[in-house]
Amino acid sequence: MKLGLVINPLAGIGGAVGLKGSDGRDIVDQALAKGARPLAQQRTQSALSAITGSVPGPVYTAAGAMGEDALNGVGIDAVVVYQPSEVVTSADDTIKAVKACCEQGIDLLVFAGGDGTARDILDALRQQGVDNSLTVIGVPAGCKIHSAVYAVSPSQAGELLAGLIDGQLYSVKLAEVMDLDEDAFRAGQVKASCYGYMHVPIDEQRMQAMKQGGVDTEALVLEDIAADFIDNMQDDVLYLMGSGTTIAVIMAALGLDNTLLGIDAVYNGERIAGDLAEQEILMLLDKPHYADARIVVTAIGGQGHVFGRGNQQLSPAVIRCVGSNNIIIVATRNKLRSLHGRALRVDTGDSDLDLELAGMKQIITGYEQRTLYRIG
Repeated sequence: MKLGLVINPLAGIGGAVGLKGSDGRDIVDQALAKGARPLAQQRTQSALSAITGSVPGPVYTAAGAMGEDALNGVGIDAVVVYQPSEVVTSADDTIKAVKACCEQGIDLLVFAGGDGTARDILDALRQQGVDNSLTVIGVPAGCKIHSAVYAVSPSQAGELLAGLIDGQLYSVKLAEVMDLDEDAFRAGQVKASCYGYMHVPIDEQRMQAMKQGGVDTEALVLEDIAADFIDNMQDDVLYLMGSGTTIAVIMAALGLDNTLLGIDAVYNGERIAGDLAEQEILMLLDKPHYADARIVVTAIGGQGHVFGRGNQQLSPAVIRCVGSNNIIIVATRNKLRSLHGRALRVDTGDSDLDLELAGMKQIITGYEQRTLYRIG
């Protein structure tokens, strides 16, 4: 089996600093100025560690941070077939790197990034005429990951890849590549459309489903969830309100402004800060009178992710500071049913923390209603 690997080194760089994406040089520059740290290398190495010593031959890739460094870091031989001309890479580099890998006759392409990277990969495959034949596995490393071409976590991407190398039989299917308007996303609107399809292995446990939107008929259920949450709010507790429409309903019921796709802080019934980046959250938590805190999150419909999709501001450092026992999850029962029995997912980037968060949890699913559901 001939493998190709392409990493978008800047994928997800805007997440922890609250920029809600990484598309475009201006956003990358803003993220770097805010002290953002690229995580795509680390997440890719987490996936590759599952196949160290079992790869049948070298892996075709691009130089440096686009693949070579990650492979060398886990002891896998790399054959560099593309050299980017700039230190800060672009979508054009991704496309050229994929085309160079395809010219080597690869059987499987592994790539790391977010929805923007997936679109670039599909563009490259179309240009090479292999979009209907080449199988791909995406390693999630971006801010927005609505597309169904990604594994649910880097480690599970590695497990899937290891199975393929070991000769396990997998069927493949066409999975959606979603095109999300990033400017609208930053303005609090989710405008997503299907950009196209790529072939992925069928594995409902390891490959994520396409994100599902809300359903209007659930409006009353959401109001019940909001009422229950508000009735149980405590004085002198800092609430870090995660992103999503379910959280937005709670904020509306409180009569507070809301960052639909960001993190807001609520204390004693007031919104004390909005659209917080990771470091801003940590600075709040460092103040003695905000020492007692809760994280409030919901699950992404269809995918089931609680952490690691669009809320990277709630980083491992933030979660550990608040405490894993101080996480409140809200979701409608229909949203849980949409998972068809699959567990809720956490992909914080810290495997030890992911294990700590796993287990049966109580989910607020209505007024005075709790549903036990598994995370992990």
